[in-house]
Amino acid sequence: MRHRILFIFSIAIIAFMGCATQQEKAERRELMRKAVTEAVAKKEMRIEIISMNAMRYGNRNVSADFFLELHGDSVRSYLPYLGVAHQAPMMSPGIGLNFDTRAISIKESHPKADLSRLEIDLRTSEDRYLYAVELYDSGKAYIHVSSQNRDPISFDGELVTTKEK
Repeated sequence: MRHRILFIFSIAIIAFMGCATQQEKAERRELMRKAVTEAVAKKEMRIEIISMNAMRYGNRNVSADFFLELHGDSVRSYLPYLGVAHQAPMMSPGIGLNFDTRAISIKESHPKADLSRLEIDLRTSEDRYLYAVELYDSGKAYIHVSSQNRDPISFDGELVTTKEK
């Protein structure tokens, strides 16, 4: 009889702990959803890169140093690049996609309930780029970069919330 009571009591505690964990996960998801919504609305975000997918070189993990920042219409790109440049730049070539510049235009759309998409058109001294940033409510981000003079490349990353900065 004692074993049954202990067994039932143990199951009740485990079930209670499971409910608390589910609630905490739901609260974290909701906080991240709000952070994503606010970041997109204000055009203020930092996405840290986890991996890149180059057209000719496949998928590769990258170090934690790479990022894309958006502050209003200012773009700060510090991204690696593997690919072919179809036209050599007039100025000395930069390593990767590293620059600070102002966007020519930023178009926002919401193709799905949990997805925000920003199309950022920009020009540097080397090239003209279109950054298509897809940001999910979970904080996961996908960045596709196309250019006039280089092979396209894409990146997987995560939105860094103010608590993580």
